[in-house]
Amino acid sequence: MIDFEPSEEQALIIETVRQFAENEIRPVSREADEAAAPPATVLEAAHELGLVANGLPEAQGGGGDRSAMTGALIAEELGWGDLAIALSILSPGLVGFPVADFGSESQQNQILPGLVGDRFVPGSLAITEPRFDFDAFHPQTTAKRDGDEFILDGSKCQVPWIDGGEHVVVIATDDHGLAAFLIDRSADGLSAEPERKLGIEGLPTAELTLSGVRIDASARLDAGDTEIRRLIDRGRIALAAAAIGTARAAFELARDYAKERETFGQPIATRQAIAFKIADMAIEIDGARLLVWEAAVAIDKGRDATRLARLAYDQTTRISLVVGDGAVQVFGGHGYIRDYLPELHLRNLAGLASFETLALV
Repeated sequence: MIDFEPSEEQALIIETVRQFAENEIRPVSREADEAAAPPATVLEAAHELGLVANGLPEAQGGGGDRSAMTGALIAEELGWGDLAIALSILSPGLVGFPVADFGSESQQNQILPGLVGDRFVPGSLAITEPRFDFDAFHPQTTAKRDGDEFILDGSKCQVPWIDGGEHVVVIATDDHGLAAFLIDRSADGLSAEPERKLGIEGLPTAELTLSGVRIDASARLDAGDTEIRRLIDRGRIALAAAAIGTARAAFELARDYAKERETFGQPIATRQAIAFKIADMAIEIDGARLLVWEAAVAIDKGRDATRLARLAYDQTTRISLVVGDGAVQVFGGHGYIRDYLPELHLRNLAGLASFETLALV
């Protein structure tokens, strides 16, 4: 029997995160977009909720309760608040989860306690590369063995780069295939150029250049093709879930506005064209959410989720853009003005197809 109801614990998490999104995130979403940075107070408040720390190992001070399904539920509610701030809040997991899953005991002891400490510490994961034929499973960034060291060369883009982060996990290709490396942001040969984007401006990102970055062989995580594919699957699910939340927010704005805005003495929601558009938006959101949940459940059950995660990600990037554009259309001329939120949601959703992994579940 299929059960679509969250557990009692998950329902409590959803309600808690939704209240946080409504009270803490939404009031500063425009501020974050204009400043091209997430408000530090919101990041610290989110850190106190333990949204990432709860999924880290108990041995390093985390909650030890890692669930892709619960992570997707959290990501959706945060995305309902604001997509850029949501991804900023989840950024510690970009370093924390790979190290927890594939790091040595030394790496875990070095990195994880700081992520569950008394202050917010952002993380970075470098997967996407600035080329039209980029393939997440076949990166052109290389890692060549040189005695007890690796030398990394290549370029990465759309890398979350919030001030205060100390490490970045870089996905590259070595002699055995896919590989992941934990690198200090201040490493010689590693440079970061800030990016300005159409949307998701509240999450600072950077283009990285790795030019002869020499690191100790111990910086390599114990992850090969299978493990990194699973990591990318988790990233696609997280990004899709957050986007569903933002699409839901855009839909709710359009629905409520259509009920209040009147023309010729009647709410525009009574016009067939508007009513059908809003109904289609709701249907598409619910359908995409089910794909995200299916992929998350597959991961939690230890099954191969690559196909399901890709389907969920592709469908979400498609429908979220349709929903965001639909909300702008329902608002008419107001939808194009920064005094109203539809244009912000549309800009945030417009670039999803070009991203690969901005969060993990």
